[in-house]
Amino acid sequence: MTNFLATYLGKLLHFIYVAVNTIGLDFGFLSAFSIAIIITTIIFKFLMVPLMGKQQKSMVEMQQIQPHLQELQKKYKNEPKVLQTKTAEIYKEHGVNPLGGCLPLLIQFPIIIAYFGVMRDPIRYVFSGDQAFYDSLNHAFLWVKDISVAENFVAADGVVNGISMGGISLPLIGAAIPIMALVAAFTTYLMSKTTAAQQSSSSGGADMAQSMNRSMMIMMPLMIFWFALNYSTGLTIYWTISNVFSVFQYKYFYAKYRKPKAE
Repeated sequence: MTNFLATYLGKLLHFIYVAVNTIGLDFGFLSAFSIAIIITTIIFKFLMVPLMGKQQKSMVEMQQIQPHLQELQKKYKNEPKVLQTKTAEIYKEHGVNPLGGCLPLLIQFPIIIAYFGVMRDPIRYVFSGDQAFYDSLNHAFLWVKDISVAENFVAADGVVNGISMGGISLPLIGAAIPIMALVAAFTTYLMSKTTAAQQSSSSGGADMAQSMNRSMMIMMPLMIFWFALNYSTGLTIYWTISNVFSVFQYKYFYAKYRKPKAE
């Protein structure tokens, strides 16, 4: 399934690359391929907007009925069957589907995994296995010389892929200033913080939910920082652009679906 999706997402990236390259948007410091990755990621995120909108709508609706659910939990804490019945009635009364936030996510997941696969192996999915053609491309992205490898990659001739730290090489970090890794980690933190705030609200601010959200806000950026140090910069670009788009998307849908009820 994911290979099937990755094949068509790779064709989309290839089409965008050809279009960008054809109109001459291939510069010494900014390659057509890196621009194509950014544009394709934005297109990909726009394609996901309807599913994200449904997910956000369900989260906001769950948040709005939390006071009713908490009241029922206190009132019928010793009557689980009655609590279950009354909870179902609340869902029906307010037109809320408790699984509404999960179903769009389940649909999105294989698509996201497929696109992640495209970014990990562009030779296979974007350039039909043509290694020689891929190697001949300009791979520059601002200060990064080659987005097909990690920012801290050191070539055989000793040239550092990113901005060198003057011959210093640190454990884990490597020989380059990890700018892209830091940016990816920061945008991941923003994304985690945005989603955690909404999830805490929709769960009624439960201590366990808040504790898990705090842990995620620490662990996810650290994990992404490590990945960005060890995987291609092209993949880091995709992840960063995706995070920035998602933060604005979450805020937009939260405001959109919350406002009518508040009024």
